[in-house]
Amino acid sequence: MALRNLGEGEIQMYYVYIIKLKNGKFYTGSSSNLQNRIKEHDAGRVMATKAYRPVRLVYYSAFKSKSKAVKFELYLKTGSGIGFRNKRFI
Repeated sequence: MALRNLGEGEIQMYYVYIIKLKNGKFYTGSSSNLQNRIKEHDAGRVMATKAYRPVRLVYYSAFKSKSKAVKFELYLKTGSGIGFRNKRFI
């Protein structure tokens, strides 16, 4: 992913996202550049989702802390996190 310089006063955000794949399953990931990451998924440049395009963004959440974003992503990949996802986001 290409990095960009932040403008004065701009805060780096980190995103956790859920996309729905062509086969009806969901993929959870995180990125500091959500727009670019979704384009990568849709273009087939992400091995985990390459065979299941097109993808559709169904949820995202923004965090000021990378560690909090990663922790939330990992939680969403657990059994209870999947239940939470299904009840709250989809």
